[in-house]
Amino acid sequence: MHDALVTALDDAAPPDAAPPDAATAWRRIADELACAIGKGDYVAGDTLPAATALAERYGVHRHTVRQAFRHLAEQGLVTVSRGRGTQVSARRVPYPLGRRVSMRANLGRIGMVGSSTVLSQEQTIGEAETCEVLGLETGAALWRLEGLSLADGTPMGTGTHWLSVERFPGFDAAYRVAEGSMTAALKAYGIGDYVRLSTRLTARLASEREAALLKIEPGAPVMVSVAVDALSDLTPIHLVNSVFAGERMEMVVEPFAE
Repeated sequence: MHDALVTALDDAAPPDAAPPDAATAWRRIADELACAIGKGDYVAGDTLPAATALAERYGVHRHTVRQAFRHLAEQGLVTVSRGRGTQVSARRVPYPLGRRVSMRANLGRIGMVGSSTVLSQEQTIGEAETCEVLGLETGAALWRLEGLSLADGTPMGTGTHWLSVERFPGFDAAYRVAEGSMTAALKAYGIGDYVRLSTRLTARLASEREAALLKIEPGAPVMVSVAVDALSDLTPIHLVNSVFAGERMEMVVEPFAE
């Protein structure tokens, strides 16, 4: 694969091209690598040649190649990881945010298989802010459930869910039987449909635990979603705080989508 890419890059360069200066060389390198990725010379998960090898190929300093790598990373084409080199990124998965949000259903629409892993389950005393969102008195007993969502086996995000223990007795078992599917677990309580009241999105850097779960680098960008789901009469029933791998997901806001 390395030889194939070098050949592709050689073909892209005019034979009498003058030695590039650092101000323009990084962009030329980035453009040619992007072209090679676009043609399929490199696919998701492949590792690009090392900076030293490309520096020799182009007759530039390795810092110039690293600048090209940074540019590709900013475009979402590669991820630069210490100890693993520069790898081609998987395509970002579009995730619609409309009145109804279901990870598995959303993935199914684009031909991907969604699955979940249950990470933890416990009862806890609800804090004031969480209880207020759910329309409960402060200190009400809540389920705190944590799961990991995957698309075709690749970790996409973690979710921490809060629901009323009084309203949903035994929900930990239902969530476990549903293999981490909130939609399936709620159906066990006669709730076949629910709507998204709100979704708040922010961004930050991944913690070490989040990075380990999502298989990304510690400090990599993540998207944080705080969402509230409700019955059709807009009674809130579910609060979920999700953390998505920024390099793998893109949120598509569809205010009129069902």
